[in-house]
Formats: sequence, C-alpha cells, structure tokens
Amino acid sequence: MIDITYYGHACFNANINGVNLLFDPFISPNPLAKNINIDSIEADYILITHGHEDHIADLETIAKKTNAKIISNFEITSWVTKKFNIDNCHPMNHGGNWEFDFGKVKYVNAVHSSVLPDGTYGGNPGGFVITSNCGNFYYAGDTALHMDMKLIPLDLNIDFALLPIGDNFTMGINDAVHAAKFVETNKVIGLHYDTFGFIEIDHNQAMNTFNKNNLQLHLLDVGKKIEI
Repeated sequence: MIDITYYGHACFNANINGVNLLFDPFISPNPLAKNINIDSIEADYILITHGHEDHIADLETIAKKTNAKIISNFEITSWVTKKFNIDNCHPMNHGGNWEFDFGKVKYVNAVHSSVLPDGTYGGNPGGFVITSNCGNFYYAGDTALHMDMKLIPLDLNIDFALLPIGDNFTMGINDAVHAAKFVETNKVIGLHYDTFGFIEIDHNQAMNTFNKNNLQLHLLDVGKKIEI
C-alpha cells in the first residue's frame, strides 16, 4: 500500500516505504490550499510533469528547503539548475526508466503543452509510471486521452492511476474513464479539477459516471490522505 496526500490541484505526495515523492507543487497560489503550510511539506524527490506555473509554483521553495532531488525532463531540469541554482536534479526523457532507492520511474508520454513561466521552452510534457514493492501507479499529469496509455499495462500491472478530470485544458470525466480502462486499473484519484472556473466539475456526476463503469473515483479534500 502507498500513502497518498493531496495538496490541491495536481499536487500529491506519495509515501513509499518512508520516501516522499512530491508531484507538481502548486500550493501557495492556490486558494483551495490556503490551509496548507508548504514549510511543513516533506519531500525526498519532486517530480515535475511539465513547465506550467500551476505545476511548479512552489518548486524552488520546497526543493531548497528539503534538498529533494528533482525528476523531470532534460529541458526542465536544465532550466531549474540555471534559474534556481539547483543541481540536485535527475533528467529524463520519454520512454526512459531509472532505478531510485524507492523503486523505478518511467517517463511516459502526455499530450499537452509545456512552457516555463519566463517563456523558456519546457520540452515535451510527460507523465510518470512508478514501480515499487509497495505497488505500482501512473501519474498522468496534464494530458488528453491518448492511445499510448495502452502501452503501460503491457509491461506491468497498475494498482491505481492519478488522472486529470477537469476538462477544458485536459481530459474530462468521460475520457478519464477510457484512460483508466486503457491502463487497466479500476482505482483512480482525480487531479486538475475545481481550482478555477474553467475546470470546475460536478462531483456527483463524476462519481456516478465512474461507478457505472465499475471504476472507483477518489476525489480527495485538500490536505487529506488515502492509503491505496
């Protein structure tokens, strides 16, 4: 089992055997996460899917406080080193795998855009497949539904997936149902919803849509934890 804590928008912590993986830290500018103190957040690794502000706003602060290793694509890790003077980075690119002390990370495709806050090219956006002795999961990041998701279960079983459901900028509910089926999991944690008007969702409708497809959708309150 893996402990997942939700910090709002697309930011989650996954605790794997005491190692903290923080994904896409966007907390302090998010009014829905106003009760989260970023100084209290622990991170051994920070995984960044793409360069948009709503995924990296608190990256510098948390990385420098925790000395966490930043995992992202080559362009973003190069930018982080130059912009923030942080060289504790591990660059990756699509299709690549790397063994860390908590397990294995594979950087996989996402269909989205990616530019860093100062206009620097952020490389191609991606998602992460995490393999560990506590379980395996897919963190999709911001993405449209795409057929490459079907490649993931060819090599391993996914216990759960974190999928965007807010529509407009990413997949919506119906496409997220397809995505869950593509990666062959029945457990989904929603991300990238409700933060601002364009991505507000009807929670009951979302839950009912997943239930009708024999899928579990978890919509966590900010600051709450689930063991999955």
